[in-house]
Amino acid sequence: MQALARIALFLVFLFLLPAHLLAGSASTGLAVSVVVENTCAISTSAVNFGSYDPIMTHATSSLDGAGVVTITCTKGSTTSVSLSPGGNAPGAGTSRALSNGAAKLSYEIYKDAGRTSVWGSSAAAVLNPSTTPDRAPRSFTAYGRVPSGQDVPAGSYSDTVVATVNF
Repeated sequence: MQALARIALFLVFLFLLPAHLLAGSASTGLAVSVVVENTCAISTSAVNFGSYDPIMTHATSSLDGAGVVTITCTKGSTTSVSLSPGGNAPGAGTSRALSNGAAKLSYEIYKDAGRTSVWGSSAAAVLNPSTTPDRAPRSFTAYGRVPSGQDVPAGSYSDTVVATVNF
């Protein structure tokens, strides 16, 4: 039995010791890095008011519509979203107008469902959402209103408002 134990010990010594004695090793750190960019994307769905009836329905009632502004940003981003005044001269009593040639139809876009807080590009009118919680898209409703009582000719009226996300 002692002979068997000696042989086993000799084999362990033979296979392990030379590998340990002959092999060298050295270590160093491997630097790994990445820069995560603070970035955002923005998309919109149109504010479509439908039909405006200046004689009956909208002679005394405003016409409301809604669109959506969607932003997707890097987690932790602080953002603001602004809407330009649009491509037409301001309407009567509003900061925006839809146009059909020289004819103008006043309208406004608001940040709130009660349509009391105009969504624009000045400091007070910019939408300031909370810090981005994750990379998931966040959508914000653009509440539109065409005021009642406007005397305009029949036709198709349009405007283009530029939505911008600042981050």
